[in-house]
Amino acid sequence: MEVQAVAKFVKRTPRKARLVADSVKGLRVGEALAFLEFSPKHAAMDVAKVIKSAAANAEHNFNLNREELVVKQLLIDEGPTMKRLRFRSRGMASQYFRRTCHITAVVEDQPVVAKPPRAPRPKPAARKPAAAKPAAAKAAPKVEDTTKADEAAEVEEALETTEEDA
Repeated sequence: MEVQAVAKFVKRTPRKARLVADSVKGLRVGEALAFLEFSPKHAAMDVAKVIKSAAANAEHNFNLNREELVVKQLLIDEGPTMKRLRFRSRGMASQYFRRTCHITAVVEDQPVVAKPPRAPRPKPAARKPAAAKPAAAKAAPKVEDTTKADEAAEVEEALETTEEDA
C-alpha cells in the first residue's frame, strides 16, 4: 500500500533538493534516514522530514510496519518564486529570486525477504608461474639427447677397437 506526505513552500531550490532526493530513492526508510542524517547537503533535512512524515502516516493510519517501508518515490516540484531587489551603488538595483519547492514522499510496504546464502564459488586450479616452466626445461637435460650421446660414445669405442684389431 502506498502512503504519501507532502511538504509545501519549502524554502530550498528544487534543483538542490532533487540532488538529495535521487540518492535515497528505492532505499528502506531506516537506511534513507540514516543516509540523510549524515549528508552534508542542507536539503537533506527537508527531505528527511517528509520521509519521516510519510512513514508516520503509514504507521498511524494504516498500521504498517516501519521496517518494511521503502521509499518508492520522491517528487520535488517547483513552488512559487519570490522576487526580491538588492540595492546597488549609484542608485541601481539588481533582482534576485528566492525559489521554493514542494516535496512529496511516497512510501510503500514491501516485506523483508531473506535471501538464501549463495553457494561459494569454486576456486580455480593452481597455476604454475610461466617463468618457472622454461627455466626447469633448460636445467634438466633431455632424455633423447643423453641416449644419443651414449650411442655416439659406444660407436667411437667400437671404431677404436676395430682399428686396434686390424
